[in-house]
Amino acid sequence: MARALENKVAFITGGTTGIGRDTAVLFAKEGAKVAFTGRRQAEGQQTLELVRAAGGDGLFLKSDVSKAADVQSAVQKTVEKYGRLDAAFNNAGVEGVWVPLAEQTEENWDHVHGINLKGLWLCLKYEIQQMLSQGGGAIVNMSSVAGLIGSPGAGVYIASKHGVLGLTKTAAAECAAQGIRVNAVCPAVIQTDMAERAFGEPELNKRVRALHPLGRFGRPREVSEAVLWLCSDKSSFTTGQYIGIDGGFLIGPNPNA
Repeated sequence: MARALENKVAFITGGTTGIGRDTAVLFAKEGAKVAFTGRRQAEGQQTLELVRAAGGDGLFLKSDVSKAADVQSAVQKTVEKYGRLDAAFNNAGVEGVWVPLAEQTEENWDHVHGINLKGLWLCLKYEIQQMLSQGGGAIVNMSSVAGLIGSPGAGVYIASKHGVLGLTKTAAAECAAQGIRVNAVCPAVIQTDMAERAFGEPELNKRVRALHPLGRFGRPREVSEAVLWLCSDKSSFTTGQYIGIDGGFLIGPNPNA
């Protein structure tokens, strides 16, 4: 049985931990050559070893997505090594500080939006340029259920994730005729280091878990499988869309929790 990304070249940002790391490993298992970015060398090396253990060919690129030169260089080095770019997962993101909007700082706004929104736009810019030159590709952007709701205290993060969906729809509309598909995923709480930082306190953890009718948080593989589908030819008629991977979060809390 053919693997979903056999002989394809994939580029992943934020690939050193969590969902990005799991997606890099899954893509390797499914036949892709995987280039991935991150800001921490040690974690990048760990992901690279996991990619190789999965039978894949990997390339770690230490990079900050909020810097145009870093993003341009990372895409260029991917193409220099592997010859093309077939699929991209723009996953890098931060949660920032969660306090009411009237108490927010300009520094936190700039930090969160510099990575979550400006960084994603920069990735789209250079990925699309490459895909236009070769005749097509598939891009998946990391949004969140936060891109679909409002929630007290999380306004800066929420604004960034709403912006991701706007960029996704716009890029999809601009690039469809050139054979480039652009979609997004919108996870609820997934078991990652970010979730532990945000919801690690036991009582808060219990309350947030109850917001998911399935009664648990998601696992990274439950997101990476959706990203794989959107990057593969199996989703060839899908563009400008988002997939909610939320344990029922958007339909309301579990009254029995």
